[in-house]
Amino acid sequence: MLERIDTELTRMLDIKYPIIMAPMFLVSDETMIIEAYKAGIAGCIPALNYKTDAEFRTALERIKNSGVKVYGINIIANKSNIRLEEQLKTCIDYKVPFLITSLGSPEKIIKACKPHGMRVFCDVVDEVFARKVEQLGADAIIAVNANAGGHAGPMPLEELLPLLLKTCKIPIISAGGVGKGAQLKKVLKMGASGASVGSMFIASKESPVSDEYKQAIVNYGAKDIVLTTKLSGTPCTVINTPYVQKIGIRQNWLERTLNRNKKLKKWIKMLTFYKGMKLLEKAAFSATYKTMWCAGPSIEYVHEIRPVSEIVATLISEYEAAFDM
Repeated sequence: MLERIDTELTRMLDIKYPIIMAPMFLVSDETMIIEAYKAGIAGCIPALNYKTDAEFRTALERIKNSGVKVYGINIIANKSNIRLEEQLKTCIDYKVPFLITSLGSPEKIIKACKPHGMRVFCDVVDEVFARKVEQLGADAIIAVNANAGGHAGPMPLEELLPLLLKTCKIPIISAGGVGKGAQLKKVLKMGASGASVGSMFIASKESPVSDEYKQAIVNYGAKDIVLTTKLSGTPCTVINTPYVQKIGIRQNWLERTLNRNKKLKKWIKMLTFYKGMKLLEKAAFSATYKTMWCAGPSIEYVHEIRPVSEIVATLISEYEAAFDM
C-alpha cells in the first residue's frame, strides 16, 4: 500500500492520504476520529453531536490525550444553531486544528479562528458562495456535489469541481460520490486536493450507531437514496425505507406556507431542524419502525461492516490499482 499521496491537503494537514472522514450527524465521534488519524486520514465531528458543552469538552480532551494531532469540528453557521457562540469558543479553547462550516456565512468563524492559527474549510455548492468564502479568508473549500450524503448540493461532480477550480485559487476538497479508489483517483486527477468521504464509514465497527443502521448501509444501494425536506427544511439524503415512503419526502402545505413567511421563517426552520434531528437520533441508536437513516449514494460500494483502518486501506489499495488499469 502507498506510504503517502502528496496533495495540497496532505501537506496542509500533515496526513498520509488526502481524505477527510466527513462529519456525520449522530455518527462521527472521537473514537472514529482517533482511528481515522491512525489510518492516515483526518476525521471531523459535528459539534452538534454533543448535547452539552461539558460533553463536547470531554470529547476534545479525549482526542487531545490520545495523541491525535489533526482533526476537525463541523459547525452549523446559520441562525438555526443557537449554540454557535458556545461551540466556537470551545473550539478555540482547544485550538481545534480545522473547522468545517456549513449552512451559513462563515465570516464570524473565520475571523475568530485566524488569530489562533486554526484553519477553516467551508462547505459550498456553487461558485458564488465559493468566491465569497475565499474572499473572507477560508483556507479550503469543501465542494458539495449532488452525490454527497446529508445536505447534498444541486450540481454533479463533473460540473461543480471544474467550475470551482476555475473560480478559486485555494484548495478544493471534493465531497460526494467517492466510495472506491478509482473515484478518489478521478477527483484528484480532475484537480481536487482531496476528498471528503462519509457514508461508507457509517458501517464501520467503531461507528456508535445501531447494528440496524450499519446493516442498512450494507443492504441498500445508490438507487435507494432519496432527498427529503422533512428533516431540516433543506434537502437531505436518506435511505428510502418503508417509513420514509409512508410519510413522504416533501414538507406538507402548512410547513411550506410557514417557511415562506418572513417573520416566522427563522423559527419554523429551527423547529423543523429540531424535530428532524430528534427523528434521526431515535432511528440511529435504537430499533424502531421510524427508520429515517441519513446516507449518500456511495453506500453502493459498502458490502460489509469493517474497521475504519480496513476501509481506508482498501480505498488506498484500490487507488493504487487504478493506475494499472
